[in-house]
Amino acid sequence: MIFFPYVLSVILILNVLLALAIIFLERRDASSTWAWLMVLLFIPIAGFFLYLVFGRKLSKKEIFTWDKKSRLGLLTAVQDQLRSIKDHTLKVYHEDIVPYEDLIYMQLKNNDALLTQNNEVEIFTDGQKKFHALLEDLEQAQEHIHLLYYIVRDDRLGQRLADVLVRKAEQNVEVKLLYDDMGSRKLGRKYIRKIEEAGGMVESFFPPLIPKLNMKINYRNHRKLAIIDGKIGYIGGFNIGDEYLGYSKRFGYWRDTHVRLVGGAVNNMQTRFILDWNHASRDDIFYDERYFQADGEGDVGVQIVSSGPDSDWEQIKNGYIKMIMSAKEYVYIQTPYFIPDDSLLDAMRIAVLSGVDVRIMIPNKPDHPFVYWATYSNIGELLKAGATVYIYQKGFLHAKTLVVDGNIASVGTANIDVRSFRLNFEVNAFLYHPKIAHVLSDRFHEDITDSTELTFTLYKNRSTWVKFKEAIARLLSPIL
Repeated sequence: MIFFPYVLSVILILNVLLALAIIFLERRDASSTWAWLMVLLFIPIAGFFLYLVFGRKLSKKEIFTWDKKSRLGLLTAVQDQLRSIKDHTLKVYHEDIVPYEDLIYMQLKNNDALLTQNNEVEIFTDGQKKFHALLEDLEQAQEHIHLLYYIVRDDRLGQRLADVLVRKAEQNVEVKLLYDDMGSRKLGRKYIRKIEEAGGMVESFFPPLIPKLNMKINYRNHRKLAIIDGKIGYIGGFNIGDEYLGYSKRFGYWRDTHVRLVGGAVNNMQTRFILDWNHASRDDIFYDERYFQADGEGDVGVQIVSSGPDSDWEQIKNGYIKMIMSAKEYVYIQTPYFIPDDSLLDAMRIAVLSGVDVRIMIPNKPDHPFVYWATYSNIGELLKAGATVYIYQKGFLHAKTLVVDGNIASVGTANIDVRSFRLNFEVNAFLYHPKIAHVLSDRFHEDITDSTELTFTLYKNRSTWVKFKEAIARLLSPIL
């Protein structure tokens, strides 16, 4: 006990030094800096340890690397597309793409997001239909199965998936399953061993060096990708678990959005998977043409855009802002969480004040109450400007979709929140085609029938207790 005062003094000194480092050395935005300083000030000892786990910034060094041969073709194609956009010689399947060449250029420049235009796209908003299609495609796999999910559960759906993967591995199909260590923390060794004993490979992203003590817990691979034989790809919001089929007593029906792709975009999804896999596994995937067999007869333009804390740019958020600022008629947004930073909130507010019909749909049933109240606080800002807000009542809304003017859309894994833009590893499909945009727009209107409108009058009349929870949540939202 005699050493306790000295230990306490050392921690308090470290607390002060850490605060100074946050202010002068780390390039954080002002809101995040103030939030962490308040944590360190008001709970100095606990705040110090909270920062070690949740506050440290990930190294900006490139953590996703691949051999030069695999990158050469991609980078050459990206440079060719950049030149063609600048020279106004980009060959497009539809003239509807032309007004968005600046958006395409930005995603190419900042993310190597190659535009492919030969894609067939199928949209799923119901878990039963999505997983029926996915499991059917997996059963037909002949060469390889590559899966990446934030959450994999050992429940009925998880076992159905495992059974398929075991069968295909026993048929000498290459099976690789990558999951996030935090999101799938309840996944047991028995589940993993079942797949591995059949010949498949299973890896976790950012596993702890010491069991139960993960210093990278704040950086999560939130991506959901499935690539079958290099020809079929799935991307969107559904994870692997019974709740995504609507079996959860807590949430009931699960409303999400997922996309099935056939076409050149699958090659770009494959690249994303391989980069993630090679970081997580010692058994690297090397370039092989058999992984890149995507060929489609569709006419949908697609860019696969990734973002993460290893990047200097918030690529998906920037894509959202560019889409919103291009809007002339309407912007439809569906998101489970609504905690935008000032830049994105300003873009939405400007769109509303410019006469654009901005509609936002959020869930009534929160899966994270603290984030839920931060969402309500931010929603008030747009209600005041004149946006329309709907509260989805049928179940839990988990979709991450953005539709603009019936021409372009985005579907993927990124929520409208600081965590998705700065801390999580995310991936979205940016879709350029009126047909797809209209399908998503129609689904939005269908969901309105299962929603109630939150008017500005109703919002202003909320209770003092609700206002208090919103204020606290909003104050700490930069570090959520």
